[in-house]
Amino acid sequence: MPLKKSISGFRGTIGGKAGDNLTPEDIVSNVAGYGTWLLQSGARPLVVIGRDGRPSGPVVKALTVATLQSLGIDVIDCDYATTPTVEMAVVQHRAGGGIILSASHNPREYNALKLLNEQGEFISAAAGADLLAIVAAGDITYCPVDELGTVTPDPTALDHHIAAVLAHPLVDVEAIRAAEIRVVLDAVNSVGAISIPPLCAALGVTCEVMYGELNGQFGHGAEPLPENLTDLIARMRNSDADLGIAVDPDVDRLALVGPGGRWIGEEYTLAVVADYVLRHTPGPVVSNLSSSRTVADLAASYGQPYHAAAVGEVNVVEMMKSVGAVIGGEGNGGIIDPNLHYGRDSLIGLALVLSHLATSGQDINHLRDTYAHYEMIKDKLDVDANYDLNAAFRRVRTAFPGIPTNDVDGLKLDFPDGWVHLRASNTEPIVRIYAEAPSVARARELVASVKQEL
Repeated sequence: MPLKKSISGFRGTIGGKAGDNLTPEDIVSNVAGYGTWLLQSGARPLVVIGRDGRPSGPVVKALTVATLQSLGIDVIDCDYATTPTVEMAVVQHRAGGGIILSASHNPREYNALKLLNEQGEFISAAAGADLLAIVAAGDITYCPVDELGTVTPDPTALDHHIAAVLAHPLVDVEAIRAAEIRVVLDAVNSVGAISIPPLCAALGVTCEVMYGELNGQFGHGAEPLPENLTDLIARMRNSDADLGIAVDPDVDRLALVGPGGRWIGEEYTLAVVADYVLRHTPGPVVSNLSSSRTVADLAASYGQPYHAAAVGEVNVVEMMKSVGAVIGGEGNGGIIDPNLHYGRDSLIGLALVLSHLATSGQDINHLRDTYAHYEMIKDKLDVDANYDLNAAFRRVRTAFPGIPTNDVDGLKLDFPDGWVHLRASNTEPIVRIYAEAPSVARARELVASVKQEL
């Protein structure tokens, strides 16, 4: 994959020519740009870093740390850490920012630099634009030998994260312990293997781990989708466990599987959590334009407002803050609970799901049946740099006259019985095509009808 620079960070495959992929030169120049931006912003010259299990992690970390030190910036090194753990550690250490070394759901040959501000949140669009300008200009000044930054390991970041989850006012630790819940975890050979089991132990939950070796080899596709989780689904068919869970390599996405191997999925993770939160804390709910209508339906059933943000964690967080949301997230299994921190977090997501099961006395299959039934199709179209997306969107609009559209983020068409959302990916050279309808057949029909116009 060509090196992709965006406001959310820098991502690419390891190896190849400088400027084309995520090579050592690219890592150094982009980290130097981030460090320079941080210093110019007046933030404290202290950066927290952490990495997922990818085999390139040690090399990327070494280059990142040395570059920050060369700018006179001190580093807190969490080493193996989930994305939400690093986000919370930024605030805990009162750091000026953070860098997460993870390409999320992308395959093992990818890596990325995901950039945080002093709130432990992804940097804003305006800050990202300033940073990209610094990188493009290449006007970097390194510090003299006596001003080099220091490196301090932090082996306790996960402990602090778990303690904060246990202290959350809606996490019913006693009810979970009393319920004697059993879960099966697919940790996809990354940091979920060292973060979810300790949380389960603290909650008195029995946790069986699949793909638990922390080697970054990803025993299956890294994105928590049903086609990648066939082993977890099969295990749940033959297990007496109450819940199957899967996370992505940096543990900010959570997918659910019910007893008997029933696929609950990513889209309904936010629905389950929102249902539980709204029962105890009424207030606005936010998800993105590509998320299931189930969340909007739930908010309406509680008489609470629902808001749809552009896709991307930073956009959801900005809207959550603006409307005072009590819960939010994305339909990819990303739960954002403002009582903990403004970041997608599978640990608090799991704790709230378990609290819902324990206090309701219902299993996850029954809960799923209480929500509106929708089926979602997630497709894509590979494109190159010359693809005219705006012209493609105009063709789509022309093909469906009278259908309400939303162009806040790409193009969304709201049909009476479903919707289709088209948008350029922030992480890959593709156009994402998501559709939702009451049946798989109808969702596929919507995708096909739009895709032919693209």
